[in-house]
Amino acid sequence: MATVLITGGAGYVGSHACKALARAGHTPVVYDSLIRGHRELVKWGPLEIGDIHDRARLIEVMNRHHPVAVMHFASFIFVGESVEKPDLYEENIVGGTRTLVEAMAAAGVDNLVVSSSAAVYGNPARAPVSEDEPCRPVNPYGVSKLKMEQLLAAAQKSHGLAWVALRYFNAAGADPDGETGEWHDPETHLIPRVLDAALGRDAAITINGNDYPTPDGTCVRDYVHVSDLADAHLLAWRHAVGNREGAAFNLGSSRGFSVREVVDAARKITGRSIPVVLGVRRDGDPPVLVADSARARSILGWAPQRSDLASQIEDAWAWHLKMHK
Repeated sequence: MATVLITGGAGYVGSHACKALARAGHTPVVYDSLIRGHRELVKWGPLEIGDIHDRARLIEVMNRHHPVAVMHFASFIFVGESVEKPDLYEENIVGGTRTLVEAMAAAGVDNLVVSSSAAVYGNPARAPVSEDEPCRPVNPYGVSKLKMEQLLAAAQKSHGLAWVALRYFNAAGADPDGETGEWHDPETHLIPRVLDAALGRDAAITINGNDYPTPDGTCVRDYVHVSDLADAHLLAWRHAVGNREGAAFNLGSSRGFSVREVVDAARKITGRSIPVVLGVRRDGDPPVLVADSARARSILGWAPQRSDLASQIEDAWAWHLKMHK
């Protein structure tokens, strides 16, 4: 039974981690500015409103709640926005993490699990991609996530921070019980955008390019259920405690689905027509991005339970219907 501080716990993955922690008997304390998070998703522990850049506030919250670890989800996530505002992403992801690490050191907390991204790899030369693949990010979001990991490695050497970075591929789905789910504004992720088109909230789903070297010409991505991501954070925390070292792990289903396959699966599950229009390629989109998650499975003991695309879309659809009824 332990208290864990969850930065960004009023967001998508963070709220699922809070539920996983509570289910395991722990107390998640959410630290969130609510700028992009939602108070309604804080259901499993107390909420402390604060900015990730507010060192004094972070120290005060940690000194009052005495967390044994921090799970760090407080991050902007829009790749397109990062291209338009690279300094914003540098300050949010790298600067915010630096402030958090400084506050943890001041409060005597030395275990940290962070939300990283497959964007650190850029356009990898092979698929599936393992953690041994060179990191060559192609957008400011990926650059900032890589700099964040490098910052943690430096903190480990300087004051013994035990850390784990979890490199998500494409987070998808929603809590199977319907208690939390994806809630972004604007929404940029493929599956909720497809479901918006199914509900008629969008006129159509745009496929950005159909001439990639893939079986049907559309990009192939690896989708991983958000509840499985949440479970991985608990395992990563235990790993950090037991190993006192830094490590990065890929989290994916290790299977890729094309944009057209996602649309077709959503049509079947929802029973609705989903119009499609063809758009231009987006700069920096790799044709295929699929995870080799063997390291997380073998070292963390991670065994995803809802890795099939149908389960992810079904859970997301139930959440969508609840949110937009």
